[in-house]
Amino acid sequence: MITSSVSAVIPVSNDQAALSIAIPATIDILEKNTQWFELIIAEDASTDGSYELARRWAVHDSRVKIIHRDKRSGRGSALTRAWRESAGDIFCYFDVDLATDIQELPKLLQAIEDGYDGATGSRLLAESHVVRDQNREMKSRAYNNLVRMILGSTIHDHQCGFKVFRREIMASLLPFVHDTHWFWDTELLVLCQKSGYALAELPVRWTQGQGTTVRTSDIFSMSKGIMNLWFRLHLTGLVRQVKSSPDVHRYQKFQPRSFQRE
Repeated sequence: MITSSVSAVIPVSNDQAALSIAIPATIDILEKNTQWFELIIAEDASTDGSYELARRWAVHDSRVKIIHRDKRSGRGSALTRAWRESAGDIFCYFDVDLATDIQELPKLLQAIEDGYDGATGSRLLAESHVVRDQNREMKSRAYNNLVRMILGSTIHDHQCGFKVFRREIMASLLPFVHDTHWFWDTELLVLCQKSGYALAELPVRWTQGQGTTVRTSDIFSMSKGIMNLWFRLHLTGLVRQVKSSPDVHRYQKFQPRSFQRE
C-alpha cells in the first residue's frame, strides 16, 4: 500500500471512448494501492464529449477533478497545468488509451516510496512485453537512440507515457521545461538525470492501440527539440541554473533503497 498521497493525471483531447474506460480502471487501481489519491483529467479543448464525460464523473466522485481548456495548448502544457493544480506528494501521469497496462502503476509508485525521485515505464528494456507494428518500433528506437547519443541520456525509452515523480522534483524542474507538447517528457527526463536525481526505468507491458496521435510532423518537432535542448545544456548553463534554483535548495534528497525490477 502506497502511504504517500498521489495525484494521477490523464491528458485528454478528443478521447471520449478511451476515457470512459480509463477513468474507472484508474480509480480501481488507485483505490486498491493508495491511501489517498486524486484523479485529474487534463482535458485539452475536446469537441467529442470528453469534457462532459469527465464532468459527470467529477460531480459524482469528489476524487475526480477536471481541468478544461477552450483552446488547444498541447499535451505538455496540459500536464504542467495539472501539476500546478495537483495536491499529491507523488505526481504521476499516463496516456488515456492505457497502452501501458494500468496494473504496472503500483510498482512505479513503489519506486518513489523506496526513495527514487522519479520512475518511468519503458518499452525498450529486454524484460518489457510490447505489442506494436514494426514502423512504430523503428521510429521509437531511432528517436531514443538520438536522445541517448546527443543528450547523453541513460534512459532507453523517453516517450512511454507512463511516469511518476516526487512532487518536489517537479517543482525544481518544470520552470526549465520549455516544450508544450510531445518533447515535454524527454526534456523532463533529461533534466532530471542531469540534475543528479535518482531515476528508475522499469519494464512494462504495452500494447499498441488502434491509432496514434504522434504524427510524422511530431517526430520532426521532437528532433528539433533535441537540438534545442543540447544548445541549452551546453551553451547556456542550464544544469547550473536548475541546481541553483531555490526549489532545489528547499528539497532534501532521499537516498533510494535497493530496487529490483519486476
